[in-house]
Amino acid sequence: MRRKEFSIEEEDEIRRFLEQQSFGCLGTNGPDGWPEITPLNYVYYQDNIYFHGSKAGQKMANLGADPRVTFAVAEEYALIPSYFSDPDLACPATAFFKSVLLRGEARVVEDLPRKAEILGTFMRKLQPEGGYAPLDAADPRYIPALRAVSVVEIAVSSLSAKFKFGQNLKDEARENIRSRLRERDLPGDEETAELMARYCPHHRAGDLTS
Repeated sequence: MRRKEFSIEEEDEIRRFLEQQSFGCLGTNGPDGWPEITPLNYVYYQDNIYFHGSKAGQKMANLGADPRVTFAVAEEYALIPSYFSDPDLACPATAFFKSVLLRGEARVVEDLPRKAEILGTFMRKLQPEGGYAPLDAADPRYIPALRAVSVVEIAVSSLSAKFKFGQNLKDEARENIRSRLRERDLPGDEETAELMARYCPHHRAGDLTS
């Protein structure tokens, strides 16, 4: 499913999810033909994925040999036990989550001002309280670090998303699980119950919720 197939509302929702999250998994092609997965911090900025790290290592070697990558981001909101729906069978056990899978080509960002801009985006996301001098490629204190670090851009070419919150359930079953979540009241349960109502097919239809 390509990005253009989403409605504007869905595009905005996926963008918000990617901007809120900070951890994803990078898939590269290894030299032995096996796919390799690297968990890492990222930012979604100007419609592309960015990450940083060492200039050396297998990940960078893989990218140098083949820039094609996949990138996955997911968040599990709640585990739904089987007994919420059935007193005996295990079959209804599930989890409600959001996930996004992207494909694209990676390239190393060499321009120091651009690297400072992207790393500044990382800092604002991961350390919003501040407490540091703004990243500036003209600041001599930052120049050695900017030269030493690798910043990689993934130019996103395709994107698919799955937001699973019981859209396939009948109304009575859905409301039962929402009620049980609120009774259980674990962290995330109230938000999950609200998202179940939000993504209910009668409330909103679209590819995002399928």
